[in-house]
Amino acid sequence: MTTLKSKLQDDLNAAIKERDELRSSTLRLTLAAITKEEVAGKEKRELSDDEVQKVIAREAKKRREAADAFAQGGRPEQAEREKAEGEVLAGYLPKQLSDDELNAIVAQAVEEARAAGAEGPRAMGAVMKIVNPKVAGQAEGGRVAAAVKKLLAG
Repeated sequence: MTTLKSKLQDDLNAAIKERDELRSSTLRLTLAAITKEEVAGKEKRELSDDEVQKVIAREAKKRREAADAFAQGGRPEQAEREKAEGEVLAGYLPKQLSDDELNAIVAQAVEEARAAGAEGPRAMGAVMKIVNPKVAGQAEGGRVAAAVKKLLAG
């Protein structure tokens, strides 16, 4: 069985052989972040595929935020590079939920929370507890929270 980390390593080797500078540097930085996560704490440990996926998601989010910052700062060439790196990483993440799919899951969770007696804006925590396990890895927390707020307010 191949792990996600070993797949990243194999893809890095292939990218180096193909002289794909963007892909190889992106994968190199991601593997460094994974290694850093493995040695954090009291003792070194091997990350599970889920934990590796969380690291990749965090790295992809950093790229999106950096691309936005560069675009606002008038550095379009750097923003494009960050976007391209984010797209390389997105290939290793599960498919993200569309807005419609996310809203359907949130609507169902709001109904469940209301059935349990949660009402109004205070129900946010109860709804998030129901939604988060269902969308883990498929939608960013900020998107989920925004969808929950919108449905609870409306």
